[in-house]
Amino acid sequence: MEVVSRSTRVQADWYLEIAERGLPRMHKGGVFGHTLRAVRENSHWSEQLEGDSLRYAAIVALGLSYTGTTTQQQILAGSTAADLARTCAVRAEKSLDTGAVALAAWAAAEAGHFHAGALFKQLGLRLASSAPIATVQCAWALTAALAAARLGDTRSVVSLAAERLMSGLSSTGLLPHNLPASASGRLRAHVGCFADQVYTIQALARLHAAQPNALALSAAEACAERICALQGPAGQWWWHYDARSGGVVEGYPVYSVHQHAMAPMALFDLREAGGTDHSQAIIKGMQWLEKRPEVPTALVVPEKGVIWRKVARREPRKAVRAISAVTTALVPGLHAPGIEMLFPPTTVDYECRPYELGWLMYAWLGGGAVMRLAPGLAGGTPTLFKEN
Repeated sequence: MEVVSRSTRVQADWYLEIAERGLPRMHKGGVFGHTLRAVRENSHWSEQLEGDSLRYAAIVALGLSYTGTTTQQQILAGSTAADLARTCAVRAEKSLDTGAVALAAWAAAEAGHFHAGALFKQLGLRLASSAPIATVQCAWALTAALAAARLGDTRSVVSLAAERLMSGLSSTGLLPHNLPASASGRLRAHVGCFADQVYTIQALARLHAAQPNALALSAAEACAERICALQGPAGQWWWHYDARSGGVVEGYPVYSVHQHAMAPMALFDLREAGGTDHSQAIIKGMQWLEKRPEVPTALVVPEKGVIWRKVARREPRKAVRAISAVTTALVPGLHAPGIEMLFPPTTVDYECRPYELGWLMYAWLGGGAVMRLAPGLAGGTPTLFKEN
């Protein structure tokens, strides 16, 4: 990025400083909250920490693992990313959230450098069952198993997760929200969100790096090419896609984390695995955070250590998404007339979540993670998902 766009590199460095300032505000008692939300008290605004998220803590552990020990201890009140990863792994053993289990297993391997065998046992049972699984959770399970392959036996999880992901790929390169798609119901079976695409790109790119596997790389390439082709004119990464037709179901909200972290993370991984360089799409996505043509409000607030969460439509809760899911289910590409005028994207969500800053660190500091999966460097990862 230094070579391609000096300004984007400077922008990323600035955001990393903001993350270092903001994460301590989201950490309390050894855990990370769910949301740091702006609240009004009398005539003054302040931020209030709400909830507790195991998923978010594991993501922060992954991001912090690529910072120095001093930074880790400043953010974690004396602890390290490895300590946080171990705490997450212990908590995840009692969790019924497959996503949290997968993220904790991934953090254990990459940030904690240990094999969370109990978590992989859970993931293996979940993947081997006939029950549907969320695409994101399946992608996380595959990435976690690849990260841990040098530490213990994760072959069955790699094989099962890869098979599930590949089975969900459509001819457009996009994926639905659940595997199988029918688990979402008739009117939403065609819909996949941005997260479904980027975590799959990441997982399949890493699968290729570990095995290698041209089929997995080709699938990751197709998905990346499609979301880049659909990117908005100001660099927006849209929210919901039609896996069946390859179009956009609903663009808003545009999430800040998609712009500064999740898209760069997946596309950097794809390039590192030997795929296409999508640097220009990353640059455009980062530029949206500064230009944001939809709203005049600054999303990046360095003095508070936050990047506000999203720009959304002024609408009843997720109304446009529901309407668009139905219309595009009936006729691909069909959108109700007047949506843009009735529900303009003029609302800022004044909250920031720990995982957003954790992925920001991981995306911009985690270079080399993919190459370390290569058989010669990671101690050998057997080929488990073969091309037909």
